[in-house]
Amino acid sequence: MIKENQKLLNLLLKLGDLALCALSMVLAYYARFAVFGWLFGSSAWKLELDYYLRLLLVLAPVYLLLYHQFNLYDTFRFKSLISETEKVIGANFIGLSFAFLLSFFLREVNASRLALGFFGIFNILFTSSMRICIRLLLRALRRRGRNLKYLLLVGWNEASGEFYDKISANRNFGYHIIGYLSDKVGKVGERKIKYHGTLSRLEHWLESGRVDEVVISLDYDEFPLLGEIIEACEKAGIKSSLLPFYTKYLPARPYIDEVEGIPLINIRHVPLDNFLNSFLKRGFDIVASALGLLAISPLLGITALCIKLSSPGPVIYKQQRIGRNKKEFTMYKFRSMRTEDNNDMTTWGNRKDDRRTRFGALIRKLSIDELPQLFNVLKGDMSLVGPRPERPFFVEKFREEVPLYMLKHLVRPGITGWAQVNGWRGDTSIVERIKCDIFYIENWSFLFDVKILLMTLVTGIYNSSEDL
Repeated sequence: MIKENQKLLNLLLKLGDLALCALSMVLAYYARFAVFGWLFGSSAWKLELDYYLRLLLVLAPVYLLLYHQFNLYDTFRFKSLISETEKVIGANFIGLSFAFLLSFFLREVNASRLALGFFGIFNILFTSSMRICIRLLLRALRRRGRNLKYLLLVGWNEASGEFYDKISANRNFGYHIIGYLSDKVGKVGERKIKYHGTLSRLEHWLESGRVDEVVISLDYDEFPLLGEIIEACEKAGIKSSLLPFYTKYLPARPYIDEVEGIPLINIRHVPLDNFLNSFLKRGFDIVASALGLLAISPLLGITALCIKLSSPGPVIYKQQRIGRNKKEFTMYKFRSMRTEDNNDMTTWGNRKDDRRTRFGALIRKLSIDELPQLFNVLKGDMSLVGPRPERPFFVEKFREEVPLYMLKHLVRPGITGWAQVNGWRGDTSIVERIKCDIFYIENWSFLFDVKILLMTLVTGIYNSSEDL
């Protein structure tokens, strides 16, 4: 039933994508010649709408192929909305480039490049919106027990227990675990999961018609049975997935390389190691930080003046921090503390720190003291978004106490980050902060950075960990 539903959903998605392509082209035509032409006095309709619709007859199959190539017709269950939106943008960017090339080779000099640009913008907006609506509808259905996939766990260990917890906690995935098979009854604790017998019962359950998918989670000593279990699933025509007992050593999205046909799992894949990704992020940092400094220059001037008038000492406080590749750099902040005893590099700041000035407490509360770090971004020491940099003393301390702590230095540190917008800032858990940092490093994307910056503007400026 699930397979038939997925086929129907894919068919409806394709028809919807084609309809939205047509709607986008019509709207783009009128936006260019009716609206834009009326506003700017360029309303000469040099080509009729039928030219653009004929062009669309060539573009539409190309867009469907691109959507297939970008896996936009795969199941929604485990996809994040950001990654799917990125794929929509990427596919449309390539499709739009093809449209420009096609109009060039057709040598139609009156074809409007602006109309095609409007088409790309409308199509991205409509296609993304349709998928968002579908997701909301599917989530509503799954909360009511509809559109569910039934999973059978084969084997029980720590990894399968964690998997069960994640699936049970998020009904939006649309999975229901019917139970598990194991030759040794595992310690399930308070989990409400049924034990359905030993591994020898697998074929019975595969033929029962109650299983849509099998998740194999064997311990080290059970791995010799893996081939037999996979063959049984394939014979029954049921998809199987492998959940290794060593998942805690794997990243959320492992990168698999290939050596002469042999898969090689890269334990720590960093998207920003890719030159294009790094170039995009650095380019955005330079442009955004430069424009930001220009925009907030009056605020910087007023803050500097108030600091100078409220307490003796320098306006800018400089502190050594550890950045990318464990290199030290000088980080800039507005001074928020008195100059005496302000060079202590081994004291962890907290809301009860009596070294703060009254004005310093205010700018820390509003995160204004962080604004000079835009100069660090321009210099290349920092990024707008990334893990927060720490002082050398605490780096040496935490590297021994916090698992995976040093992985944060694989990328440039940031003014804001995934940990900060999730509340892990100031005097909060370092362990939870590092979990967020590693998630960010392994799942970086340009839209993820944009999301964090928007969240910072909405919720992250006011620092609840600071008292006035």
